[in-house]
Amino acid sequence: MGVIRWLDDLQRRRSWAGLPLAVVYKMVDDQATFLAAMITYYGFLSLFPLLLLLVTLLGFALADDPGLQQQVLHSALRDFPIIGDQIGGNIHSLQGSTFGLVVGIVGGLYGALGVGVAVQNAMNKIWAVPRAERPALPGLYGRSAALLAVLALSVAATTALTALSTAAGTWASGPVDVAVRVAAVAVSLLVNAGFVIFAYRLLTARSVPKRRLWPGAVTASLLWQVLQSVGTYLLDHQLRGATATYGLFGIVLGLLSWIYLAALILVLGAEINVVRAQRLYPRSLLAPDPTDTTLTGADRRAYAAYAETERQKDHQTVETGFDPPTPDPPARSEPR
Repeated sequence: MGVIRWLDDLQRRRSWAGLPLAVVYKMVDDQATFLAAMITYYGFLSLFPLLLLLVTLLGFALADDPGLQQQVLHSALRDFPIIGDQIGGNIHSLQGSTFGLVVGIVGGLYGALGVGVAVQNAMNKIWAVPRAERPALPGLYGRSAALLAVLALSVAATTALTALSTAAGTWASGPVDVAVRVAAVAVSLLVNAGFVIFAYRLLTARSVPKRRLWPGAVTASLLWQVLQSVGTYLLDHQLRGATATYGLFGIVLGLLSWIYLAALILVLGAEINVVRAQRLYPRSLLAPDPTDTTLTGADRRAYAAYAETERQKDHQTVETGFDPPTPDPPARSEPR
């Protein structure tokens, strides 16, 4: 116990240790992995219909230029290392058709709106918004539709940057090529961070100043860039064996993993914002233990917020109290 107390005291006095620990504990309390799994489910449902919609629209708009069709499609799929190439190989034969357009719109909207609702549920749970203050069904889907529109603009912007970076390699070389690629990555980071901030504000049923959202948004944007960079290597090695063993199902497993990691990054960024904004650190090192009584002020604020989250009515009052910690019994002297 002496070592545990020393570590607890250390992380309470050092924010560089207390803040990451508090974020991890907050993620455990909020069941962040489950929240990310719900986002993954709807993201997976919406991805293929949206790709079908994209291919169909390209078939109508660029019927006379198949080469440009493939260039735009591959630029959009580059957000999915390795998987994107295999997805593109499986949908290359689709042509623009009214049936594909209808299926893509209906399926894509259902899944995409479901993603928005799942993210709203995650953000409201993370920010401890009481159920009575969360938007009703029309508001939920209205916010999801707004998110979908901005997501389309974000994808278009990042796709254009990717195409620009790729084109730079054909007409430039040496320092110019490197400079263009670095600039494209930097702008892409800013675009992604701006989109994440917009998503955090839009999908949280609580007014949060933008300055409170920058740390998590920048972290999520950087982690997304890292995921795209190192994901190629990791997914390549995992998918080679999975695809050989399971065929198309191996691609599905890889795609689910990819979407889940992206959703977990989004949730992590939100958790960082909440812990910083509401000063939910330092936490007690033994806070996950139900019998731990050495709670910090951050522990008490966090547990009180969790109880307030379940408030169902505007006229309902939820109060939380904590018993004082039990003092250690005095040491008994041994009889002589």
